[in-house]
Amino acid sequence: MGDKLKIKISIADRVYPLTINPNQEEGLRKAAKKIEAMIKQFEQSYAVRDKQDVLAMCALQFASQVEQKTIDKNDDMITVENRLSDLNELLHNHLS
Repeated sequence: MGDKLKIKISIADRVYPLTINPNQEEGLRKAAKKIEAMIKQFEQSYAVRDKQDVLAMCALQFASQVEQKTIDKNDDMITVENRLSDLNELLHNHLS
């Protein structure tokens, strides 16, 4: 897996040459497509023409999604911990 792959990714009308591990290609290409779709959506919805503003809005959108997933995951972990604690207490009481 020491072989690197040279690819070009286009985002906001700019081409970015990258040297990556082959197993990263699919994820990078999908991410670039999502960014392009979001750029198009922001440009249409908000009549924003400045690419820097659109890219900043995209970055904020993606970052907020990551943060929300982290918050949701932490909430889920607390719920699971509480349920396991309740189950443990039930089992302990039943076996005592």
